This record gives sequence, structure tokens and C-alpha cells, in this order.
Amino acid sequence: MPAVLRNVAFLLLASAALPASAQSALIYVTNSAGDSIHVIDPATQKVVQEIKGIEAAHGIDFSPAATRVYVSNEVDGTLDVIERKSGRTVAKVKLSGHPNNIATTKDGGRVIVGIAEEPGALDIIDTASLKLVKSIPVKGRLHNVYVTPDNKYAITGSIRNSMLTVIDLAGDRIAWQLKLDEGVRPMAIEAAPDGSTRRIYAQLSNLNGFAVIDFAQRKEVARILLPENGFGVAERRMDSPSHGIGVAPNGKTLWVTSISANAVFAYSLPELKMLGQVALPELRLPGRAPISAVPNWVTFTPDSKLLYITNAAARSVSVIDTSAIKLVTTVPVGEVPKRLNTLVLR
Repeated sequence: MPAVLRNVAFLLLASAALPASAQSALIYVTNSAGDSIHVIDPATQKVVQEIKGIEAAHGIDFSPAATRVYVSNEVDGTLDVIERKSGRTVAKVKLSGHPNNIATTKDGGRVIVGIAEEPGALDIIDTASLKLVKSIPVKGRLHNVYVTPDNKYAITGSIRNSMLTVIDLAGDRIAWQLKLDEGVRPMAIEAAPDGSTRRIYAQLSNLNGFAVIDFAQRKEVARILLPENGFGVAERRMDSPSHGIGVAPNGKTLWVTSISANAVFAYSLPELKMLGQVALPELRLPGRAPISAVPNWVTFTPDSKLLYITNAAARSVSVIDTSAIKLVTTVPVGEVPKRLNTLVLR
């Protein structure tokens, strides 16, 4: 049994004088209950582009050259390819089933798509031909997919089957699987000094916290429980009380959102020592107690200085100063924002 630990207690460049993070990135936000994608410029913390016409956009990623935006389209069952500057959809790649999250390989040659439909599969799209070239069967419909920092593996998770699956991208085959006691939700990957995968941090259904999985040992080695603050019940999110997690690009910190606490928590790496927390905006409605903003996914500027969090119930994105561990501002976006990602402009 793993150890259980409790904690007590971005394209318009404004000027040459802007910090590197502002000059080199844009934050893309998909609105899961709308038909648009909002683009935030970290230099101004304002929306500078709105891409319309993609109903129920879900996962989002980019080509390494920053010319294309890839989006999983839940309504059409396609991977939509968007010209980044114009926001125009240039291709729609039909998938093997209903898509969930996506990831682009580090060389940009392929986009992997989790298929959230039984029996479950990982679709692989060739970005040169823009065709579905392979569909790898897995055990259970997929929720999220990731590519490891060394580009060797895809990591996928199934909520229904509580299965974490690691796929060898060289051979397009399953390398290993790990059965957990709850459904596998968002994950984050910590790299070792040599660039290989050291640990996977997996959020699970019915857990306000996350599991720590040693990649080399292929097993869960610890479980971290987050503090609570009375939220989650009114929001009907107790089946997924913690649903957003990410390792900062510099590899020094892990950030975890909690709907139950309406907050984000910071941990040092590799020690997993809590560094602090930031309370997120509450929704205050007449005649009701305050409710959680329902914080979800996270992403960072390339220099790790700013963290962005989608607030699904508040139709906004919160911006966190990771050094000061404090809220900087909140940016209004669309209906039920969830997935977001950072486009690096090289």
C-alpha cells in the first residue's frame, strides 16, 4: 500500500521591453460549452484573439513551428487543424470515435488523440498527410493523453476502467499498464535530470489530491491529500474534487487545483513539500452561500513565472505569480472553460 501524506494547515508583441515570457507565448483556452477558443496574451493578460466555429472544442495543442493549432472536436468527432494567425480551420481529420484530449509529439510529426468511446483507443494522426494512420486499442475509453518529455511514450488514462496505460511510441504498442483503485483523470509528468520520465502525478476520481507513480517501478508509491474548504458538494463535483495538475517548465514545482478547496496548491520537486496555496475567486449569488469557481486545468508561461488556471463555473482564467504564490488577475473567457495550453512562439 502506498504511503498517504496529509498536508495540514499568447500573438501580439507589445514592445521589446517586455519580459521573455510575454514575448514568446500565448495561452489558448477551449470553452467546452461554447463554440469558441480564447487566446490570452501574457504581456497584457487580455484576450487578443477568438477562434469561432468549433462547437465543444476539447483538447488543444500546436505544431512546434507555431503555425498550426490542433483541436479535438467532440461534436464532429474530428481533429480540427487551424491556421494559427488567421484562426481559419484548414482541415478536419475524421477519428475512430468520440475524442477527448490530445497531445503533439515533440518533433511535431504526429498528434495523438484519446478516444472516449468503448472499447477505447489511442488514435495517431500523421501531421504531414493529415490522416489517421493508426488506432491503438486500449482497455477502456480514454480521458487524457500526454507525451513524455523524451518523446518515447504516450501516457493515457481511463476513468471507467481505472487504468493508466503507457504506450511505446517507437513501436506503437502498449509498454505497460497500471490498474488503480479509482478512475484516472488529469496527469502531470516529472522528468529526471537526463530527460527520461521519473514520476507521473495522477488525479483520481473521488480523491481531493493525487497519486504518485514511479515510472521505473511501474507502481504507485505515495498518495497526497489536499486540504479542503467546504466546497464541492453544491457544485456536484465530489466525484472529481481535484481536476487540474501540472509541473512547471523549469521542473522545480508541481501545481494542483482543488475544487473542494477552491484553491491551487504548490509543491516543491522532487521533495513534494507544500510551498503554499492560492485561494481562487468565489462565486457569490443572491441568497446562496459562496460556491467554488470550479478550478480545472493549468498551464504555464515558458519561464515558469506565471500559472494559468481555468475556472469552469466562473467563465474565467486565473493568473498566478508562481514566485510570490499569489493571484495576479482573472481574465474573462467563454462558457465552461476547461482545457488550456501554452503556445511557444519560437
